[in-house]
Amino acid sequence: MKIEQIYTGCLAHAAYYIESNGEAAIIDPLREVQPYMDRAKKDNAKIKYIFETHFHADFVSGHLDLKEKTGAQIVFGPTANPSYEALIAEDGQVFEIGDYKVKVIHTPGHTMESTTYLLIDENGKEHGIVTGDTLFIGDVGRPDLAQKVAADLTQEKLAGYLYDSLRNKIMPLSDDLIVYPNHGAGSACGKNMSKETTDTLGNQKKVNYALRADMTKEEFIAELLDGLSAPPAYFPQNVMMNIEGYESFDKVMTKSQNPLSPDAFEAAANETEAIVLDVRHQSEFVKGHIPRSIFIGIDGGFAPWVGALIADVSQPILIVAPKDREEEVITRLSRVGFDNVLGYLEGSFEAWKEAGKEYDSLTSISAEEFEKVYEENKDVVFDVRKDGEFTSEHVEGAKHTALDTINSHLSEFPEDKPFYVHCAGGYRSVIAASILKSRGIHNLIDVAGGYGAIKKTNIPRTNFVCPSTLK
Repeated sequence: MKIEQIYTGCLAHAAYYIESNGEAAIIDPLREVQPYMDRAKKDNAKIKYIFETHFHADFVSGHLDLKEKTGAQIVFGPTANPSYEALIAEDGQVFEIGDYKVKVIHTPGHTMESTTYLLIDENGKEHGIVTGDTLFIGDVGRPDLAQKVAADLTQEKLAGYLYDSLRNKIMPLSDDLIVYPNHGAGSACGKNMSKETTDTLGNQKKVNYALRADMTKEEFIAELLDGLSAPPAYFPQNVMMNIEGYESFDKVMTKSQNPLSPDAFEAAANETEAIVLDVRHQSEFVKGHIPRSIFIGIDGGFAPWVGALIADVSQPILIVAPKDREEEVITRLSRVGFDNVLGYLEGSFEAWKEAGKEYDSLTSISAEEFEKVYEENKDVVFDVRKDGEFTSEHVEGAKHTALDTINSHLSEFPEDKPFYVHCAGGYRSVIAASILKSRGIHNLIDVAGGYGAIKKTNIPRTNFVCPSTLK
């Protein structure tokens, strides 16, 4: 059977392309749809259907633009109620794509409309299941997102629905089916995903904790909710964009690709409530940046961190990007619904400096330098890694403020003396430092290379949770 996984690493997202006999379907497309159209054109195929497994929370789907450009029909599973024209399929309904068939299996739990698509080849053999966020490799979808849309859908209730869907709809299927999930490791839509992006259902029944044959519903709910961190703030906003519709990607790109001279950029920053978002490498940001700008590097987990740290997708944004990567930045912002880019600094930061504009820098020291001052400063060390990373092992005496919660803990940082900030490798600590500096907290020192570099020194470490950990 001809099915291709189109994987986008920065979002840990998988879309799928299916083609048979001149007809094609796309499942869970990203915002920019030209690559899917190009793929179908290569096969001289017409895109017939756009299947959506559910209303996505972590990205804005490209289903509306793809329909507009190709005439393909959008298909959702049972109970979906979008604000635009779409075919709401019945449980068990079968769609034909050339000689292939796609069967709808309603699998509520992650969300109420969540649907798995069973793929059947030209010989009538069941080939695989596209599971969306119902079943991942090594995990299952988090059950706490739909409650943001409907208050009566508690995470416990949704987890119960998911248990039933897995036991009654998924696990009875053949072990040799290939599982094609919507996400892989790094996505915030689950907590324990494998780095692998496909597997057989039979193997998942053996290794996936959520598919244990002897698991009761109560045990499933308890294990699924245990250690589940709060979802990023942008998730509910993306859900509503996917339900209600949004501005076309082409229009967003046209209005956002607006080059601004240093003077025009400075005027826009002063006259609007725009955030200046610097996406260069952290080493460049450390050496020099526009005062009060926020760093989130394009070569890290860019879009998810923007969504986690900038609360409102309608927030106006001004971009400082590496030269010739402005379009990439705007595209990746639009994938998570940040469409209000006012423009970018033409000539990047070098043009700002050459224009004689004021700029700031960040104090950063090596792990070896940090080792020399650790003993007299161990009460002012802040670790901004995730909870699990910190609990596993951390600098003895360090306080914990996970990056995605830093805006809620500004009062915890000392005002009367320098303090030290580190993460795992140096990316997140510079994000944290930029946020603190934008809030007027300048007495900080970044530890370059983060915990990976610290581990090579003799600084004492512990794997027990410090009593001073911030919750």
